[in-house]
Amino acid sequence: MGIKVKAIERNVAFEKGKQKWAFVMQADLYSQLNATKVIEEAAVRSGLPKAVINAGWSAIGEVIAAWATEGHSVAVPGLGSLRFGLNSTAVEDVNKVSANLITRRYIIFVPNTDIKKELEETSVNITCYDRNGKVVKQVTSTDTPPTTPSDGDNPTGGDSTGGTGSENSGDGLE
Repeated sequence: MGIKVKAIERNVAFEKGKQKWAFVMQADLYSQLNATKVIEEAAVRSGLPKAVINAGWSAIGEVIAAWATEGHSVAVPGLGSLRFGLNSTAVEDVNKVSANLITRRYIIFVPNTDIKKELEETSVNITCYDRNGKVVKQVTSTDTPPTTPSDGDNPTGGDSTGGTGSENSGDGLE
């Protein structure tokens, strides 16, 4: 099974009263899996009791939250690392610097090279919707890492060789 993507025809014009229609792609989220489901699957795959996995899950979550809020970049086993970031308003006068200038706090996730490679090699299934919500095309790509650029376009819905266009390997988190 591949990554489901929807391409929706939208007005992308920046000027009021103008229309410029283009297909904008976004990941099609299935649902959010809750912790119980993840713990049950981890117990099956590891052969460990659910109670042990649950205790480890809780402890790892607490450690990641504590260390990340102290300013550390924290490893997430098998996935990469995360840290907190923020946006703020800039001021020229040092006397005006305060926490009130912070406009947003967020999480920065940096995937490791293995998960990036797995994502790069995962097929993509794109469903195209026109501006009225009607399905107008389906595209499937096997997405093997490209040696030459390809648009990954196959209107018949069959397999086509193509890539993500991403060359984001080697983040140094191995």
